Amino acid sequence: MATNITPRAENYSQWYLDVIAAGQLADHAPVKGCMVIRPTGYALWEEIQAVLDRRFKETGHVNAYFPLLIPQSFITKEAEHVEGFAPELAVVTRAGGKELEEPLVIRPTSETVIGHMYSQWISSWRDLPLLINQWANVMRWEMRTRMFLRTSEFLWQEGHTAHETPQEAEEETLKMLDVYREFLEGHLAMPVLAGRKTEREKFPGADRTYCVEALMQDKKALQAGTSHNLGQNFSKAFDITFLDRANERLHAHTTSWGVSTRLIGGLLMTHSDDDGLVLPPRIAPVKAVIIPLFKNDEEKALVLPFAEQVKTALGGCLDPLKVRMDTRYDQRPAERYFHWIQQGVPLRLEVGPRDVAGGQVCAVRRDTRAKAMIGLDDLGREIPALLEQMQADLYAKALAFRQANTHLVDTYEEFKQVLTEKGGYILAHWNGSEEVEARIKEETKATIRLVPLENTPLPQAAGPGRCMVTGEPSPGRVVFALAY
Repeated sequence: MATNITPRAENYSQWYLDVIAAGQLADHAPVKGCMVIRPTGYALWEEIQAVLDRRFKETGHVNAYFPLLIPQSFITKEAEHVEGFAPELAVVTRAGGKELEEPLVIRPTSETVIGHMYSQWISSWRDLPLLINQWANVMRWEMRTRMFLRTSEFLWQEGHTAHETPQEAEEETLKMLDVYREFLEGHLAMPVLAGRKTEREKFPGADRTYCVEALMQDKKALQAGTSHNLGQNFSKAFDITFLDRANERLHAHTTSWGVSTRLIGGLLMTHSDDDGLVLPPRIAPVKAVIIPLFKNDEEKALVLPFAEQVKTALGGCLDPLKVRMDTRYDQRPAERYFHWIQQGVPLRLEVGPRDVAGGQVCAVRRDTRAKAMIGLDDLGREIPALLEQMQADLYAKALAFRQANTHLVDTYEEFKQVLTEKGGYILAHWNGSEEVEARIKEETKATIRLVPLENTPLPQAAGPGRCMVTGEPSPGRVVFALAY
């Protein structure tokens, strides 16, 4: 077991920070609440960015970039929006050696400035839909921060679209939610639930907010992505209008949706263990590392040429940039092994004199530590298969964990007992009242994570019942949990 990582069972919060440090993902910045993303952590973000960017473009979106600084008057134009973000705003009041005529807000999100630009770019129904995404940094002055999960500055993507009809806007909102779900499950091996946020929990200024939620190993929920149907709220605030097909001037229907570097924290907490980072192969920046092993010059002369053959063979089935050769021959094998274990590299390929003699390598999985002897000629077939099996196994393990920690309750007393003793997702009936929702949060700190969509895999949540607090009618169960 790693001596530089606190066991999860002993202190989960410290374990999380220790895994980040051991995996060289990030470090604290000089400004409190901010972080420096180190090369390993940024390589993960680049992998996430590459997959999602391609998917966004496949669904018709294009990238643009909008300013970091937003006039404060823009923020105040949409009442719910300014109220929701006011405590988190960082404001610039002085620049160029003098006081600014109008304070500038460092973007907490870009609906306002993008709404301003859309009002200039859209004039006719022929200009719609307008489908734009941007990759950027944002700032929200958080009081309690934790690396990747909640920092004052973070990286993200934010999609912003404008549509002719409310139906098109709703279709866009749900389509992008499904893009997130497919990515999280297919690439990060994170099982998620998809649903709608309550009125109390929705994005400030939205008509409806949808989300995908994942369950972490400490049985807390993590909001992994959101998609907002903004209706006409921002288009009215920023005068985004167009002449429709009947030559009438109407307000556009807009959406916004985003995920952030929080996904790296979620990825870590879904799969990692007490020895450090565990990465699903499809998202791992380094998929395999080759470790030549020898004791003297004679063995070195045998092993190194064979290791190069292994690297060449892997280059035929994997991206060569995602294969490493560990040439730190001054370190003991155990030290080299452990370095790559803590980096979360899915496969370690050990090559020693016996392996050369047998024309094979010893492949070791990061997640299970299972070993397999694979012939040189079989690497092109078996290594991809092994990585795909690992990907599937990680997803299956996380799904089994979620299922084992999803509980059905009918009374408020049972709810509080399960929350305290078991944690996880709790499916319970609720009467739809914001007052009851607020009471539950105040008394238990649990929140409604989502109201399940029809296609969410929670058949036990379907069907009417009675609110666990008031006994009033409820159309179906909602998902409660403690959350990050």
